[in-house]
Amino acid sequence: MAKTILVTGAAGFIGSNLVKALFRRNSDCRVVGVDNMNDYYDPNLKEERLKQLGQFEGFTFVKGNIADKILIDKLFAEYTPSIVVNLAAQAGVRYSITNPDAYIEANLIGFYNILEACRHSYEQYDGGVEHLVYASSSSVYGSNKKVPYSVEDKVDNPVSLYAATKKSNELMAHCYSKLYNIPSTGLRFFTVYGPAGRPDMAYFGFTDKLVKGEKIQIFNYGNCKRDFTYVDDIVEGVIRVMDKAPEKKTGEDGLPLPPYAVYNIGNNNPENLLDFVNILQEELVRTGVLPKDYDFESHKELVPMQPGDVPITYADTSALERDFGFKPSTPLRDGLRAFAQWYKEYYKK
Repeated sequence: MAKTILVTGAAGFIGSNLVKALFRRNSDCRVVGVDNMNDYYDPNLKEERLKQLGQFEGFTFVKGNIADKILIDKLFAEYTPSIVVNLAAQAGVRYSITNPDAYIEANLIGFYNILEACRHSYEQYDGGVEHLVYASSSSVYGSNKKVPYSVEDKVDNPVSLYAATKKSNELMAHCYSKLYNIPSTGLRFFTVYGPAGRPDMAYFGFTDKLVKGEKIQIFNYGNCKRDFTYVDDIVEGVIRVMDKAPEKKTGEDGLPLPPYAVYNIGNNNPENLLDFVNILQEELVRTGVLPKDYDFESHKELVPMQPGDVPITYADTSALERDFGFKPSTPLRDGLRAFAQWYKEYYKK
């Protein structure tokens, strides 16, 4: 209860849901959130999430960029976090093709600053950082032919800079875990969705376009499958992982074995993109976001695969089940129904 948790990307989709869940479980916990509130997507959505977090007495928000080393060092010195959850990152595969600078800054320099702060925490305050949990991505698997994707698979062939930065995070964390005995766990998230999600994600973008009467583009002519994972399942997985850091052990050479782990968090049930679109449109009609007589066929366009995309994502979650007794299970229709309901209420307001 006395531990302080630092959550970067706290105004983001996963970050804000994580903070809420932490306080629901323990109203006396202390959480420090940091976010740069950038305009990669509508900042109003981030402000709305942040407003909801303001109700929790133990929550402290700091506006800033994790790529700012002075800020990060100051945060660690002032708040002495025991657990660090690094969710701040520049996300998105396609954006990385046109704006690579944002990915180098946030995902490499920013993550390096977090690792360095964790390293020096042991000298600065009692106990230091007990566990660093950080977001990786299913994108690291590239276009691996073997499915489902297992954390044992080789992931040496990224097909986007975004994926390369996330794989780099795993390598950097392993190095710091080995050298400085920092317990770290990377989580490969699989297509996270839900209410108040990221507007650049397909389900949100499709909804925006359909509401405006514009056409939606379905890539690879609809022959894509995605392992859609509801945000509450992701948050549950993160919290379980936070509570159980990899054990510190000494190897035969007398040096520390890296207290390091990586897990997939996905629904373990890939859905065809056309089926996904059909469920989405049914739920948008059911909640009244779209009229019952909406002509969906005239608003669909099947197009080729985009650079950086992959035909399938499919999570092998057996390691997560084995070590934490948990597996995401929210059905796609339930998750999209919750999103459609939120969308109606948020944009009506």
